[in-house]
Amino acid sequence: MGKRKQKKADQFDSSDADSVSSSSTAFSDLSLAHETERVDSQEFTLEKCLDALYEKRGSTREKALIGLVCAFEGNVLLDFIENRCITLLHLYLNSIKRGSAKEVCLAARAIGFLAITAGNGENTHEIMEESIPSLSRALISGPDAVRTSVLDCLAIVTFAGSNNWEETETVMKIMWEIIHPKSLSKAGTITKPSSAVLVGALSAWSFLLTTMSGWRVDLDIWIEVITFLCNLLENGDRAVRIAAGEAIAVIFEIVVAGKLSNITSDLESTEGIPSKPKWHIYLLSLKEKIILLVSGLSMEAGGKGIDKKCLNTQRDTFQKIYDYLKEGEQPETSLKLSKKQGVLTTSTWTKLIQLNFLKHFLGSGFLKHAQDNEFLHNVFDHTEDAENGLSTTQKRIFRSFGERERTQVLNKDRQMAQLRKGAIVFADED
Repeated sequence: MGKRKQKKADQFDSSDADSVSSSSTAFSDLSLAHETERVDSQEFTLEKCLDALYEKRGSTREKALIGLVCAFEGNVLLDFIENRCITLLHLYLNSIKRGSAKEVCLAARAIGFLAITAGNGENTHEIMEESIPSLSRALISGPDAVRTSVLDCLAIVTFAGSNNWEETETVMKIMWEIIHPKSLSKAGTITKPSSAVLVGALSAWSFLLTTMSGWRVDLDIWIEVITFLCNLLENGDRAVRIAAGEAIAVIFEIVVAGKLSNITSDLESTEGIPSKPKWHIYLLSLKEKIILLVSGLSMEAGGKGIDKKCLNTQRDTFQKIYDYLKEGEQPETSLKLSKKQGVLTTSTWTKLIQLNFLKHFLGSGFLKHAQDNEFLHNVFDHTEDAENGLSTTQKRIFRSFGERERTQVLNKDRQMAQLRKGAIVFADED
């Protein structure tokens, strides 16, 4: 029996182990070679797109921007932007200044992806600072598609690149001038924003508001803002009503809730008779009005020709807002990323608005960026268990694989570990 076991162990050690080891090495080398070839091919294509942005012909630049946007949407291209970030930014801004409406939309989206990819890097603040002047000018006039694309870009670059609340507030004021153009009564040349632009401005403004903590603006101004948004709840466009409702929810969560709860100790006069400041009474009555409107919108009846999907979105959104304003119940959401990374969850209006805006901007690339982009991990406090114990280089290679390749690599590692364990067992038995 001992000899038979010795023979098995010897056979495994001398032939099978070498075979498995060499096969594994070959597999690893082949996988790495294929991956390197894919990355090199992608970088070559991206370099060609970058070179094409120098061309005078607008159609050539548009094609290049399409290629770059698609690549940045589907991948987290940290290596590619490492030494090209500001070069790319200047080329994109050139397209904003001189391009057609289509080119401006593509360039605005490209700048947003550049900021999201750079994340918390040292270039992100420079992206924001250099982009704002050109983007602000592009907002003044132009088709709705251009203005909404620029608003999205402004929100993203400020969210990623702002160093303090003052910088964020400056951009929010630009957006608020579109939402509530007070100069309308003084200048007939200024037109009201379309519903699409109004929704874009409201969503971008709310997204940036989520970065605020505490009271930063005079209370009277906030009451004016809430009053205006309350009026928008009766707007004829359903998308406008939803965007206004979400903005109100964020304001009450970040601004109003703390102020109302902290006023309790100051409500009594020296004579012991409860007294409330006028702003407190007005704010409470305004809240009751909002709750009444929100309740109605959460139960709005359908009808012939109504977009049922949009109506259901309205009902769901305003039911959540009603539950929050009336009962203090926060909206809870969850999104499955992958088996390895688990579920991304949110439990506040602040995080829900951030999640929805980033999903809107990233489009089909949201899942990829939610899985692999460290900036999004930081935004949602989401960590990645599958990569624990890997070096930075290993992590980048691991992330660059597709889901199928990652599974194959992990399965191969497990099989090799089992085979090595088996070899050790045979040797011990001997």
